[in-house]
Amino acid sequence: MATDQRIRVLIVDDHSILRVGLKQVLEQSGEFEVVGQAADGEEAVRLAAEVSPDVVVMDVVMPNKDGVEACREIMEAAPATRVIMLTASTEEDAVVDAAAAGATGYVQKGTNREQFLAAVRAVAGGELRLPADMVRRAFASIRRESGTQDAHGLTLREREILVSFAQGMSYAQIAEARGVKAVTIRNAIYGIQQKLNLGTMQSLVLWSVRKGLLEEFAAGE
Repeated sequence: MATDQRIRVLIVDDHSILRVGLKQVLEQSGEFEVVGQAADGEEAVRLAAEVSPDVVVMDVVMPNKDGVEACREIMEAAPATRVIMLTASTEEDAVVDAAAAGATGYVQKGTNREQFLAAVRAVAGGELRLPADMVRRAFASIRRESGTQDAHGLTLREREILVSFAQGMSYAQIAEARGVKAVTIRNAIYGIQQKLNLGTMQSLVLWSVRKGLLEEFAAGE
């Protein structure tokens, strides 16, 4: 993240008027710095490598290379980058594919200013902002590709927290459900990440999927 602590954002959309509007909303808040704009997926991948943004806000449907493929390539090159998919409500299947490719946020076009800023802020902080049904569908897609493995090495409490996090709950929501402070959940997630020797939140979530935790806990409900 930049030394002035502003969150560095790359905006990707094939409509220039939308890029201008998003840039204005982000920079007027004082929390964000727009470090680049791209009009298609190919340009997004190139710019992401050049400017190393904290967050990429990216349209799903674009010419040359769509948002799903661009997300996959950005995540392969820079796993620590967070990707938020910007989409119309009819594009949910594409967002599921993007989540499977590593996207950690989802914002519908037409969402209000505060909701948009909150999503970018949360994703930059390592949280997931994806609807639970999309998370489950994305994880099912990953599981079909990667096969089933057994989960080992975590306590029951850690596994429960990890499942909640993987389902898209924020630190605050998990904390409220468990009757603890949000910082306790944040520290627990960090501890799990260190225990599993995983470098990013995305890889932590994917680990839980590949180990079958979501299905395991769903079966026990």
